[in-house]
Amino acid sequence: MKKIYGIIGDPVGHSLSPVMHNAAFKKLGLDAVYLAFRVPLEELGDAIRGAKSLGISGLNVTIPLKEKALSFVATEEVAKKIGALNTIDFSSTPTGYNTDGIGALMVLEETVGEIRGKNVLILGAGGAARAISFYLDASGAMVTLANRTEGRSAQLASNLRNANSISLGAELKNQIRDSDILINATSVGMHPKEDATLITADLMHPDLVVFDIVYNPIETKLLKEAKRAGVKKIVDGVKMLVYQGAASFKLWTKEDPPVEVMENAVTAALIR
Repeated sequence: MKKIYGIIGDPVGHSLSPVMHNAAFKKLGLDAVYLAFRVPLEELGDAIRGAKSLGISGLNVTIPLKEKALSFVATEEVAKKIGALNTIDFSSTPTGYNTDGIGALMVLEETVGEIRGKNVLILGAGGAARAISFYLDASGAMVTLANRTEGRSAQLASNLRNANSISLGAELKNQIRDSDILINATSVGMHPKEDATLITADLMHPDLVVFDIVYNPIETKLLKEAKRAGVKKIVDGVKMLVYQGAASFKLWTKEDPPVEVMENAVTAALIR
C-alpha cells in the first residue's frame, strides 16, 4: 500500500518539499508520495487528527503552524525545548520533532567551520528562529535575536544560555557591525514578495556571513544586498531545506536519504 507523506502550512503552494521528497522516494524505489496541504492555523488540530485517521505516515509543518502544532502531538525533548516542531511521525503515537536547527547548523558548519565563539545575529523569533537559535546556542555561539516584536525575541533569548535580544531599529546597525554571521529566519523576501528585505547593503560589512533560510527565490533580496556590500560568504536556503528534509526522511522511512538527489531536484525546480 502506497505511503502518503506531506507538508502542511499556510501558504504552502510555494513549497518544494514535494519535489525533494518525491525525488528521494523514486531514487530508493519506495512506494510513497509526498503532497502539499494548505491548512489555516485555526484548522490545525482537525488537520493533524484527520491525517492520523486517514493513515498519512508523516508530515512536515511550516509557517505559521510550527509552534501551535505542539498542542496536538506528543513531542520529543528537543522540539519541546525549542517550542516548535517541523516534523510529525504517525508510525505509532503521533510524535513531533524539530529538524530545522540541525539543517541550519550543518549548513553553517560547512560554510564557516567551528561555530563556537561566533557572534550570530538572527532575524525573527518564530518557529525557525527558535530552532536555529537553540542549536547555535548549544554549539557555543553568542546569539542575538532581532524581531519586530522585541518582547517575543526577549522571551526566546531568556530560554537560551548565552543570548540577548534587540529591536529591529537603531541598535541593528551596531549589532551587524559586531556580528560574524547574519541569519534571516523570517519569511521576508519569500516568493511572491521577492523585493522585500529587512537588511540593506549599507548595514553590512564584507566579512559578514549572510545566510537566508528562504529558498524561493534562491537569490533573495537580502542576498542581492549582501553581494552589493561585497560580502564574501553568502548562503542561500536550499541546503537547509535539504538537510532538514533529509532528517525528516530518515525519521519516517529509517532509510539513508539520497541527499544529493534531493538537492539536485530542488535546484532544478527553482531554476525552472
